Amino acid sequence: MSENAVNILALVNGCCNNDRSSQASLYQWLQGYAMKICYRYTSKLQEAEELTNESFVKLFKNLHSFDTSRQLNTEALLKAWFKRIIINTCIDHLRKHHSLAGAHLHNPDDEQIADTGQTAIDKLSYEEIIESIKELTPVYRTVFNLFAVEGMTHEEIAERLQISVGASKSNLSKARHNLRKIISQKTQYNTYVHAR
Repeated sequence: MSENAVNILALVNGCCNNDRSSQASLYQWLQGYAMKICYRYTSKLQEAEELTNESFVKLFKNLHSFDTSRQLNTEALLKAWFKRIIINTCIDHLRKHHSLAGAHLHNPDDEQIADTGQTAIDKLSYEEIIESIKELTPVYRTVFNLFAVEGMTHEEIAERLQISVGASKSNLSKARHNLRKIISQKTQYNTYVHAR
């Protein structure tokens, strides 16, 4: 077992025993990681901070259920386990405060909208996409993040958000369309500014 795995296991055990020093160390280690994920789901820094803190509360409350017996790459396993907590916290928050479920269109025509495959948006840098994603509505931002960033299928998204697969595809298509417009406007503005 690597030294890093031993340190992480020691932190997990300390947190399970309510050791404040271990909790502070774990928080410092994972805080930036959690903030990046939360910030993808909300465009407001304060909201991302609140979601990060709420995720840590859930982490510390449930850390005793993290399987420490699998000693292979403990860091990656803990981050993946925490990531699920963070994403679920973000989705629950958006559903509660931004009418996430109610905002989905249930137009029967939406069932016919297919995923259009790779577009120009798929070729942008990660930073450009994240900055543009922040400008989407909570509904489109959530579906886009779950599909494009988290790698969920439309079936998984539909189950998690309690919507139809067609609504998931429709929202992804509309998110991509809106992202194209956002990026196009930014590109035109930057071209205009640099040309002057």
